[in-house]
Amino acid sequence: MEDRTVKMIDQSRLPYMFEIAHMKDCTEIANAINNMVIRGAPAIGAAGAYGLALAALHAPEKGFEHYLMKAGEALKNTRPTGRDLFYAVDRILDNIESGNERGRNSVIKTANEIAQENTSACKRIGEFGSELIRDGCRVLTHCNAGWLACVDWGTALAPVYFAKRQGKGMFVYVDETRPRCQGSKLTAWELGHEGIDHAVIVDNAAGFYMQRGEIDIVIVGADRIALNGDVANKIGTYEKAVLAKENGIPFYVAAPTSTFDSTCRSGKDIPIEERDQSEVSYMSGLKDSGKTERIRVVPEESKAKNPAFDITPARYITGIITEKGIVKPSDVKSLLGKTAAD
Repeated sequence: MEDRTVKMIDQSRLPYMFEIAHMKDCTEIANAINNMVIRGAPAIGAAGAYGLALAALHAPEKGFEHYLMKAGEALKNTRPTGRDLFYAVDRILDNIESGNERGRNSVIKTANEIAQENTSACKRIGEFGSELIRDGCRVLTHCNAGWLACVDWGTALAPVYFAKRQGKGMFVYVDETRPRCQGSKLTAWELGHEGIDHAVIVDNAAGFYMQRGEIDIVIVGADRIALNGDVANKIGTYEKAVLAKENGIPFYVAAPTSTFDSTCRSGKDIPIEERDQSEVSYMSGLKDSGKTERIRVVPEESKAKNPAFDITPARYITGIITEKGIVKPSDVKSLLGKTAAD
């Protein structure tokens, strides 16, 4: 945040244009999250924290707490599934001080801490996860969980980036990730800039390459993780996990502990966001003329359903890569300091 403005990459413009979005108040940040200008659970969490920092700067001294509470609710109403947004907003709201200069600075300080902690956590995820990637490894990932989805480094892609810096060669299969194509548009864009060999595949081709023995490991991110190790992630993750299990391929989830939700006993307790059907009915891309265009890809009379996430049961997950190390799904409770009686 600089000069009372939050600046983040406008992910809705990539890969065709690189632009920085400038947000001057909490409402603009909420809109950016809702419209996926900002996306990726950790990035959304940091944006939510800075949204409250902007709210603190604009709030009147009288009624300061009420103003921030309303701002927090507006932010949490944008996207219900990702845990990091709720973690960041609640962390600030639970420690509101007065509306004087000290109180405002406290909110800004906490927002900065949340962003810095995410950078540190993702770096550690990269360090731990890179141990799973041998030289020549063939990796499958789904959606985008790299630099763009976090404050820095990423989650699922952080191990790949660290392995590259360790001199390991690898090949990454990039699921396109319909309907918004975060894989083909964002992950491929990142990997290209990192100089990592990769290929975009359609979502329903992963099983083909698994069956042929051409995928060694699957690493995905997470939007929320329940106490029993069930994971909510981008729609299509569940089927990749089932296929990996069937083909004897290790399936890892990478996420900071801020993504874990101690209030959710299992995946059944995780709310699943249903997005507008137009995301399925239409696609956008770059024409040969160099202009972007949005086109309809289903019949006008057809409706569409658009769940943004699905739940992968813990039994399909080999391990979860966190900033505290790689743990089994069954160890989530102990990782969070919870007991079976909680």
